[in-house]
Amino acid sequence: MFTPSATLDHEAMLQDSWARCRAFGLHHGCAAHFDPWTGERLQRWLARHAHLVATACREVLPYYENILGNSSCLIRLADGQGRLLKRWGEQRLAEPPGCAGFEPGACWAERHVGTNAIGTALACGQAVHIEHDEHFLKANRFMSGSAAPIFDEQRCIVGVLDVSSDSYLPPSHTLGMVRMMSQSVENRLIRDACAERHALLTFNTGPSNLDSPWAGLLALDAHGRVVAANRRADSLLAQALPGTSVERLFKQTLAALLDHGNGATFTLVAAGRNRFQCRLQLPAQGLPAGIATGSPALPATALDPAVAKALKVGKRLLDKDVGLLICGETGAGKEWLVRALHQASERHRCPLVAVNCAAIPMELVESELFGYERGAFTGARATGNIGLVRKAHTGILLLDEIADMPLATQARLLRVLQERAIQPLGAGDPVPVDIRVICATHQDLRQRVNSGHFRQDLYYRIAGATLNMPPLRQRSDKLELIQALLAPLHTPGEPQRPLSPAALKVLLRHPWPGNIRQLQSVLTVAHALAEGPHIEVCDLPESFLDELQELPAALSASAATLDLGELLRDSDGNISQLARRLGVSRNTLYKRLRAHKTER
Repeated sequence: MFTPSATLDHEAMLQDSWARCRAFGLHHGCAAHFDPWTGERLQRWLARHAHLVATACREVLPYYENILGNSSCLIRLADGQGRLLKRWGEQRLAEPPGCAGFEPGACWAERHVGTNAIGTALACGQAVHIEHDEHFLKANRFMSGSAAPIFDEQRCIVGVLDVSSDSYLPPSHTLGMVRMMSQSVENRLIRDACAERHALLTFNTGPSNLDSPWAGLLALDAHGRVVAANRRADSLLAQALPGTSVERLFKQTLAALLDHGNGATFTLVAAGRNRFQCRLQLPAQGLPAGIATGSPALPATALDPAVAKALKVGKRLLDKDVGLLICGETGAGKEWLVRALHQASERHRCPLVAVNCAAIPMELVESELFGYERGAFTGARATGNIGLVRKAHTGILLLDEIADMPLATQARLLRVLQERAIQPLGAGDPVPVDIRVICATHQDLRQRVNSGHFRQDLYYRIAGATLNMPPLRQRSDKLELIQALLAPLHTPGEPQRPLSPAALKVLLRHPWPGNIRQLQSVLTVAHALAEGPHIEVCDLPESFLDELQELPAALSASAATLDLGELLRDSDGNISQLARRLGVSRNTLYKRLRAHKTER
């Protein structure tokens, strides 16, 4: 993580840079040595930074086309070490004799080429403008340029953007443009890394500039803590933000912010009394995420042993590029396991792309997975499509319901996994991809292999290790799961409505054919229907109760563990009310009461 001690003025920055150049053993007459990378080493390096390049393309090109298009500028993107990844615009600079320094793989770090916009911006961690004669090496004094570093969500410098020309560039204008472009890329990197699991709070001084690159951006976890922030947020709030609570910043809890609604614009007053217009964007699965698609709020010691084992084995093998196959019934929490493994892996800052192979129409599977170039087929998007596999580059690709993948697509997937490259439809050269693949299924994949519906070679490629998610009815942590799923349903500021003992016993005894997904739905409905201080059996969905054929006997048995006299007094002696509360008929309740009196 780069933390500059202070923002340097231009003269101090330049003096420090020239001093470093002398310490590197350079002199003004040195030739520029760009230490270029080529061949396979270059291709691996480009593949590793494909997400940064794609993000920069998306954010930078509109500025170039709309604002810088008529100028004689060359825009360059380099990695956090100053090595060029991509260039756009004026090609005159890239012609001989300086072409070696403008090709991907060339390094512009100060130790190689002296004071220059890219290398010096990286060295001091701030945006800089370097005029012609301010370059340390005379060989580079044919150009001038501005550059600004790009920070990721962890405040690490991951790249730098540069605008250069061999003619005069107005420092203030060019520096402002490159700052804006780098901020746009930085904002997109934060959103890509955090939007799936965290709430995003955008804020600025007015409602009309909330979509500006200069808006502050905070990523908040389920406890209201800042897990990531752009540098503009630091500036607007006049403090370093990661780890700070949103309540400390704005004197409002996360629950209060959630009351404003997803996507609505509202006003907040910061601790320094500055007023900001704000917008909150929630992750698709909500905060905190549900058990079936997000992370359960359970300590490791509370997990069912089979689930804990799957998590432990998966953590050990995922970073070693061992193919993982997760098996389990529909709704058993396979996707939760994948997300937990992703968060614990070395790639937790990189994308997790989930693909439901059964949900994509057969005729679109290959184009959606592997992408296509524009004009590849009738009906193709004018801009083409990079495909879901390439979207997972540097991260993890989840292929859910892999058993439903067509055989022809299986063959292409096997080739991608073997060659670590993808061939989009209508494209010429293969595109390198760096992914970890996790597959999931509720079917018996071995049986699918034996019946000829799944390739045996692909099976052995993806099933290096099989992780089994037990169905809910077999799990020993049902009580903890119920409590974890019920907690976020309570409305902030209102009394909590726990499950009654009878309702809890029904939930614990139910066979749960729909697994965790069904449990989440049942609790949501019951919580919404409950009117008393507890969630009672009568609040549970009728369709759910119909699945428990032995319900009356079960409740009669559970009632034996309760003080029926006390329950009857709580119901003011109303037998019908108590029967509804316990979910049994009045006759069953009368029998239970008589038996209870006899036992006493």
